[in-house]
Amino acid sequence: MESLGVIVAVDGDIATVGMYNMSNDSTFLWDGNLLNGPKIGAFLTIEQNDIRIISTVISEKVQDQQNTVNSEQFDNRYRKNSINRILMLKTQGVIDENKFQLTSQYVPMVGNKVVITTKEDLKAIYDVDDIGSTISIGKSIREGQEINLPINEFFASHIGIFGNTGSGKSNTLHKLYLKLFKSKYSEKIFKKSRFVVIDFNGEYTQDKQFGVEKEQKRIFRISTRGKTDKIPITKEYFLDPEFLSLLFSARKATQVPFLKTAIKKFKELSMPKKNHANKVVYTDSQNFADLEVGLLVSLLKDYKRVELISIEEWVSIAKDLGLDLPILDTLANAKQYNAYGNSRIFEGEMSEQLINSSIQQSNDILFQGQLTDNGKCKIKKLKTLLESCYENKSDFEKLSYFLKFEKVYKTAWKSTNSEYINPLFSRIEQTLNSLEPLIELVNSGIEVEKEFKCLNIISLVNTNQEIKRLIPMMVSKMLYDIQKKRISNTESIDFTCHLIIDEAHNILNSEHIKNGDNWQDYRLSVFEEIIKEGRKFGFYLTLASQRPADISPTIMSQIHNFFIHRLVNDNDLDMLSRTVPTLDKNSYKMLPTLGKGEALVTGNAIKIPMLLKVDKEESIRPKSDDVKLTKLWEN
Repeated sequence: MESLGVIVAVDGDIATVGMYNMSNDSTFLWDGNLLNGPKIGAFLTIEQNDIRIISTVISEKVQDQQNTVNSEQFDNRYRKNSINRILMLKTQGVIDENKFQLTSQYVPMVGNKVVITTKEDLKAIYDVDDIGSTISIGKSIREGQEINLPINEFFASHIGIFGNTGSGKSNTLHKLYLKLFKSKYSEKIFKKSRFVVIDFNGEYTQDKQFGVEKEQKRIFRISTRGKTDKIPITKEYFLDPEFLSLLFSARKATQVPFLKTAIKKFKELSMPKKNHANKVVYTDSQNFADLEVGLLVSLLKDYKRVELISIEEWVSIAKDLGLDLPILDTLANAKQYNAYGNSRIFEGEMSEQLINSSIQQSNDILFQGQLTDNGKCKIKKLKTLLESCYENKSDFEKLSYFLKFEKVYKTAWKSTNSEYINPLFSRIEQTLNSLEPLIELVNSGIEVEKEFKCLNIISLVNTNQEIKRLIPMMVSKMLYDIQKKRISNTESIDFTCHLIIDEAHNILNSEHIKNGDNWQDYRLSVFEEIIKEGRKFGFYLTLASQRPADISPTIMSQIHNFFIHRLVNDNDLDMLSRTVPTLDKNSYKMLPTLGKGEALVTGNAIKIPMLLKVDKEESIRPKSDDVKLTKLWEN
């Protein structure tokens, strides 16, 4: 092959080439193929004996051969035979035995010839070891060569897709998984893997999205403005004291200890009590009724030491729970009666009548016929009714009522100041009321897996900002814990989970930590654990965002493969330069000039950074197209 120039200087992996006059064309016709000429970003081959060193053009200039002293008087630039074209090449790898490989074994030497890179060499550069285990979503921008992406190296890794609005980011995300689901592995994919898409803008909720039929897909349309689907969340995860302390914005000094103790007791209620024959004796409702009626009896027995308002609060909670007994009205007025000096209410009579199974009728008109029923104590009836009322409540209501009774228990004997705990309960009630329509608490991860299918789209377009930040974190942490538990019981990974988060900057912004946002701190710690440890358990993240600068640097630095579309913001570019180790300076400079659908592909799965034009999906694509105003206004 005729040479285009010769190496005249070498500095590390940068070679300086003096180009011949015939090398100035932008394209060359060689062996029937139209090949790129030596221009910025193009490949050139350096011949060194039988080895072909592949390099890319990173800069070019002209040098005046007749004005070496830079004199204006003798300036002959741009005249015939006056200038030489000088290129700077960066070594990328070598082709040895028709295979491209990254190695530092061979370096350019002064005097080596520079020739055009052939079609066969280009194919070797873009080739992968196992062509059968690849997908293709587009072609290289300059050479028009089809780019094959290795399935194993890409999808068994964390992926980042970044680009400004309108750059083609959503199309790339959709095309990537559309091609995967249409690959020859589709049947096994639906049996061996789960994919969950967090969709903030409702872009992926259309029929046949990602090319997946209804039987293999479920769409959760979460809404805080009307009819909504429910997300299954395990009780084990939801009833985590640390999580609930953050959820209810509990204060560390007084409210967090109260919550931790209360949640521990609440979880113990759900553990059925068994007898010696291993038969269930008490359910959670029976345990609850036993505990809270026991609290009432203790309050009455110890009336001289407890706050009398605690008895009224107990009655108020019981009534709100649905309990309806005449005795409750008497108990509710206990403080008033005691103020009138009627100490007989608390001097043994009420306690005896509630506790003993056999009592004598009280002569006090206030209790005549209320505490007793034909000489039998009504304590059992009180428990039975309380149990029934509790049994019919939802899981969220059960938690709320239990915490209210627990507050009575903690404050009645002044072990905790009620002024410190009371503000917590308004937040508890508000939070649980907002979550109950959106979340279904289930007992185990097995029940969660029954609710999820192979592909799951969680649409949050109709939710408020609080739910947009809360639901993704809850689902992600729960699915990660389920996957980790599942894989820890097996010798190898036999099932994978892939979490795809579009507009990831909404929940992974690290700036809020500086403002004392405890929620954001917890949320980031969850995702940082996932991205650091997830690969061990077959749990993989795909993050798409138009603002990579807003995503935690720790998370960004753990991403293995990148699709980078057009970015112009200096902060975004700076973040990528600091966190993408495979992004070279020349490729970095091109990011602001990329066209729509064009992306730089780089990472562990790619031998060298590649400029890719992603094919636009015409029939099935996300709802992210630009609005054509003139067409809208014509109709």
